[in-house]
Amino acid sequence: MTDELFKLTAREAVDLLRTGKVSPLEMVDAAAARIEATDGNLNALPTLCVDRARDHAKRLTKKGGNNETKPGWLGGLPIAVKDLNDVAGVRTTYGSPLFAEHVPEQSDIMVETLEANGAIVIGKSNTPEFGHGANTFNEVFGETLNPWNTAMTCGGSSGGSAVAVASGQTWLATGSDLGCSLRTPAAFCSIVGLRPSPGRIARAPARLPFDNLWVQGPMARNVGDVAMMLDAMSGDHPADPISLAVPSQPFVNAVDSPKAPKRIAYSPDLGGLVPVAREVAEVCAAAAERFSELGATVEEACPDLSDARDIFHVLRANQFVGDLGEIISENRDKVRKEVVWNLEQGIKLSAGDLAEAERKRGALYARAAEFFETYDLLVTPATIVAPFDVKNRAINEVEGHTFENYFDWYTISYAITATSLPAMSVPCGFTEAGLPVGLQLVGPPRGEAPLLAAAKLFEDLMGISQSLPIDPKKDSA
Repeated sequence: MTDELFKLTAREAVDLLRTGKVSPLEMVDAAAARIEATDGNLNALPTLCVDRARDHAKRLTKKGGNNETKPGWLGGLPIAVKDLNDVAGVRTTYGSPLFAEHVPEQSDIMVETLEANGAIVIGKSNTPEFGHGANTFNEVFGETLNPWNTAMTCGGSSGGSAVAVASGQTWLATGSDLGCSLRTPAAFCSIVGLRPSPGRIARAPARLPFDNLWVQGPMARNVGDVAMMLDAMSGDHPADPISLAVPSQPFVNAVDSPKAPKRIAYSPDLGGLVPVAREVAEVCAAAAERFSELGATVEEACPDLSDARDIFHVLRANQFVGDLGEIISENRDKVRKEVVWNLEQGIKLSAGDLAEAERKRGALYARAAEFFETYDLLVTPATIVAPFDVKNRAINEVEGHTFENYFDWYTISYAITATSLPAMSVPCGFTEAGLPVGLQLVGPPRGEAPLLAAAKLFEDLMGISQSLPIDPKKDSA
């Protein structure tokens, strides 16, 4: 049976753990075996902590807490944690040579919350340097490869987490998202990645604790598993000044008794803000229309996001200075040139630039909130291209449009970041070459529950989640 455990959904595995039909140690062994069998072709989890995981599994078993029934209790399920998050006693590099041998003494709050809810950390997932960029590679561990075609990128920056989940190395994984980092790798690996509302998942320690651009979130093979993990991650904490209390109803309730959306807005390009590759656009348009099978009206509409790009550019650059400025300034010759460029863009900003961006963002949020008084859901492509050659570090041109910098190719996701609305990527199809395509679903303010409900109904229509986990596929070209 252990050989087959990796094929279970996370919720199926937790049910077995809660009833004592499998033990946490058996789940750790199953994950370790799957990692050994697959990661040589993927490089998703370059840092493992299997002995730590086994010790944790034994402690959980001794405590006899596997019959815990609270929402989000994971019962001893192994997970992967993105290598931007500290795990006590485990090498944590942030994807940077500057921290190549860093071993923190204490886990961060998100990890502590998950472990308190029965998660067992089995490894750290690969990420780009300091999590910046949507292609997972760094000078410490190298490239992480897409299990659907190992010549292709898995996206980023939560690329290692997405690959670990898609290939069955773990059932759940953590990610984070500033501009696209939960949604792009989820789309590229045909899994589900949720960017929750700022504050939904407590973060600490953080150099910018009041920052609300970047969030942490769950990644899994299906929507129900994401909802369960969100329950395990959510809650306020005194160390996080913007953290939100646990909602009155568990998020799993939304997927177990989902209410269908009534009115769907589909935007193929965010109102002309971004170009989208033809094949991706066609797959997403066909998928979006399927919401009509749920009885929903599907209309082409989009809130006014015309200044979202400019807003995000300013606020991202400012965030870069506050978060990483000192580290980069002291080590300019030891980090990627793109990272140095990011810092320089932030240093150029004036107080007036920042004030104007904040004013515009306030107006943007007001427009988005008003939009959701009419529509239940906004649907767009999650990415503008399918997975591409991992050696191409970023996308420079799409459909005749040339991008100004290395991150503008994921404007379709970071424009949504600027609104602070919850958003997720859900698998919606494949290209003719067999590469995954994701659909971005955006919910109302703090509307994770209705967002998850709509995503679950859509997922059931599509039936794609049943194709996971997959064995790594080598490039057939």
